[in-house]
Amino acid sequence: MARNSSTGPKAGRKVVSKDDASGTGAKPPKADKPQFHYRTIWLSDIHLGTAGCKAEFLTDFLKRNHCETLYLVGDIIDGWKLKKSGWYWPQEHTNVIRRVLTKAKRDTQVIYVTGNHDEFLRKFVDYRLEIGNIKLVNEAIHETADGRRLLVLHGDYFDVITRYHRWVALAGDVAYETMMSANYWFNRVRAMAGMRYWSLSAFAKQKVKNAVSIVSSFEEAVSRECKRRELDGVVCGHIHHAEIRDINGVSYHNCGDWVESCTALAEDFNGNISVIRWVDIDHLNERPNVTPLRLPRVAKKAA
Repeated sequence: MARNSSTGPKAGRKVVSKDDASGTGAKPPKADKPQFHYRTIWLSDIHLGTAGCKAEFLTDFLKRNHCETLYLVGDIIDGWKLKKSGWYWPQEHTNVIRRVLTKAKRDTQVIYVTGNHDEFLRKFVDYRLEIGNIKLVNEAIHETADGRRLLVLHGDYFDVITRYHRWVALAGDVAYETMMSANYWFNRVRAMAGMRYWSLSAFAKQKVKNAVSIVSSFEEAVSRECKRRELDGVVCGHIHHAEIRDINGVSYHNCGDWVESCTALAEDFNGNISVIRWVDIDHLNERPNVTPLRLPRVAKKAA
């Protein structure tokens, strides 16, 4: 049976502030921005500890989006970068951690799924580490409100380069950082000229034949594993490209990242899953946008 993925904050429940509930018609204080409530939110590839992390945008997102279960789908803390280049940890990155801990304190179940950049945490998984409402795992099975069972994992196990050619992955990580740095200055010049933001890394991933082939192979491999386990779908990260689509009868969901696109996945209380793009691409180097923007509605094919 075909299921549709609805999009954006309308898919969740809006949380009305006390100021709005008064019925006076007065506008709430500037600090009281729209808040939305979802059943589940998935975030991946935040890369705390790197200069490219859009921590302010994520703090804004976490402040105004609430959920019963929050999945952190790998590469949340960039252990590779911290180990290689020394300690980089501004206050904005601490604010993200504080927001997550606050959610856990307020009864949100936080499930931290390890990734390759935070693989240093995997040695603790066997100890079944749980701190309050925070649980550390390598993968999880999530059951949606409409009864579907989804495999939740970062996805690096299905990346041939990351798993079997670590030196290539590390070299690629350096190349990606170089591209992001060039991308920043390139777009500063474009902005001064009144031109729109243009992502070098996104262009490379979408246009370079080898990159497209690697991404396609990754998606196919993750979907095959999901089908082998007789599950309905998969939620992953790793490739920094948010998407919801059908792959050979498997519902494929990718969270995207908080380095370039600032995207998340969210499940409403009917089981519909959407991609939320928190800011428009033109505003990535500015302060967070007050209005969440959404990707077009994505319809799933019949299984």
